[in-house]
Amino acid sequence: MTQVDLPLSALREYRPDVPAPADFDDFWSRTLAEARRHPMDVTLRRVDGPLSLVDVDDVTFPGFDGDPVRAWLVRPAGRTDPLPVIVEFNGYGGGRGLPHERLAWPTAGYAHLFVDSRGQGSGWGSGGETPDPHGSGPAGTGFLTRGILDPAEHYYRRLITDCVRAVDAVRTLDGLDPDRIVVAGGSQGGGLTVAVAGLVDGLAAALPDVPFLCHIARGVEVSDTDPYGEVTRYLAVHRDQADQVFRTLSYLDGLHHAARATAPSLFSVGLQDTVCPPSTVFATHHAWAGPSSIEVYPYNQHEGGGGHHWQRQAAWLREVLGS
Repeated sequence: MTQVDLPLSALREYRPDVPAPADFDDFWSRTLAEARRHPMDVTLRRVDGPLSLVDVDDVTFPGFDGDPVRAWLVRPAGRTDPLPVIVEFNGYGGGRGLPHERLAWPTAGYAHLFVDSRGQGSGWGSGGETPDPHGSGPAGTGFLTRGILDPAEHYYRRLITDCVRAVDAVRTLDGLDPDRIVVAGGSQGGGLTVAVAGLVDGLAAALPDVPFLCHIARGVEVSDTDPYGEVTRYLAVHRDQADQVFRTLSYLDGLHHAARATAPSLFSVGLQDTVCPPSTVFATHHAWAGPSSIEVYPYNQHEGGGGHHWQRQAAWLREVLGS
């Protein structure tokens, strides 16, 4: 097996001491309070199409600064009883795509809200429909360096807020059980899952799959693969800005959000993952304030457990939710 990070024995003990910014909690409290000043005006438009066994709604809800964010809500057809709901966030560069592309959770008996990522959706997949109307200062390719000199201006402040507001939106909708909300996602979506779990109370569970945005300084140090490589390239040009850059990223870091997350969690990690190095995932799993377990895939890269891991998630959720 190719060694891309620490040995597994060391990973199981890896608990770095990385203090959060002193005003981390205040920063996010103010951010979410500002977003919640905008009324939670959720619109659902039923979509007719070939998916006769599920009901599909095209959802719009207010995110950061009240900006409209799109999502697909898919649930088993004809169900009116309150369903457990999976709120899922997408990987880097992808958009919400099309509703037929993600039917696993609805066919397992869950409602499924799949959230668009503002400004993304043109890197792979079937597209996105949520613009990001806010600009940034000088940045490299991708999203990780947009607003990199000020946490208040950073792209991920907006996207994380959108994801928190997605949970707020779900809690207003009929037919969805507010006591059985699960947040989930892989890669970027895994990092967003960690952030939301640290910022939102009362979640039933969290499923961070090979998460990005976790122990970010370590990720930049270990990985020369994008997205962490975007920071390296930026600093290769802006040589005098390293302290400012890593200060900004510390407000977004899943390591600190995990320390505030209390819902049960099931992580996954690929030990040959060069995109989200295993040490960054284990550190975040170990920092989790609530009960946390991790599924290890020794011979896999950033794909992690793939479909096999979804089966593991589904079985784990049945135990956690008791349904």
